[in-house]
Amino acid sequence: MAYGPGDPRSGLATAPARSAEPNAPAQYVDFSAEEPDEVSAHGSRTWWVRGQNFALAYTHARAGEILDRADQPDEYVVLFPQDTAAAKLTAGTQETAVEGAAMVVVPAGGSRVEIGADTAVVRLFSAASPDLLARCRNHAAYAEPHANVAPFAPWPEPVDGQALRVYPVAEHPYAPGRFGRLFRCSTFMVNLFDPDLGPRDPAKLSPHHHDDFEQCSLAVDGRYVHHIRNPWTPDMADWREDEHVHVASPSVAIIPPPSVHTSQSVSQVRNQLIDIFCPPRHDFSAKDGWVINAAEYPVPS
Repeated sequence: MAYGPGDPRSGLATAPARSAEPNAPAQYVDFSAEEPDEVSAHGSRTWWVRGQNFALAYTHARAGEILDRADQPDEYVVLFPQDTAAAKLTAGTQETAVEGAAMVVVPAGGSRVEIGADTAVVRLFSAASPDLLARCRNHAAYAEPHANVAPFAPWPEPVDGQALRVYPVAEHPYAPGRFGRLFRCSTFMVNLFDPDLGPRDPAKLSPHHHDDFEQCSLAVDGRYVHHIRNPWTPDMADWREDEHVHVASPSVAIIPPPSVHTSQSVSQVRNQLIDIFCPPRHDFSAKDGWVINAAEYPVPS
């Protein structure tokens, strides 16, 4: 790990590596440059991309759009990254409204998201929904499970039972000693960062690696360079050159373990990332006070 002395992650414990297998290549999908996978009758445009344990749907949603899901087997997440978001969510007999940037946890079963104003909507589904994994444009990349990624296993149910849970970004500002703005549920952990107003200082990057889980970095504003260094194995045929991949927003980078990686914002105005992990991370969860809604979701025993 190469965190700066003031980075809260510098005290994280490391887990033993799962495998000596060569790592899979990183994947990048720049939604701003590629045609959508779906266009609805309302004109909403959706891109589908997956990691080993999850599917991500990014939608430029038009007012009046309805995004529904029947017979969902487990909790899923809906993210509204923009302050202009307005929506109503229904799950069974529960109903809630969203105004502004927020993360919403949606319980298993039937649900719907009714869009009240043109906005971006991100939906996250675990590997328990193979029908949605199959929609993803990079589905073939996971025809064989990646050896270095631990398989999906859900975390415990919330202490008071599944329910619609809304976490408005504005109500959860950054706190000293905490890394970003972390939430988790039984299926995902999400870090909703504040935007960087201007480029990141190239002398203060944070190259690091993960031993057994992918990181999905979703750029929702600005431009980034994803720097990736792939570890060597005894077989030189597995070696890859370092990558320095420029992406606009919205876009996704899926970073495999145990690649060394760091992301550098480069836009002169506003840059914003959301980091996504499926299932939640043990190391972040072990840090007291880091996960804002930790009291609602137990860690595995």
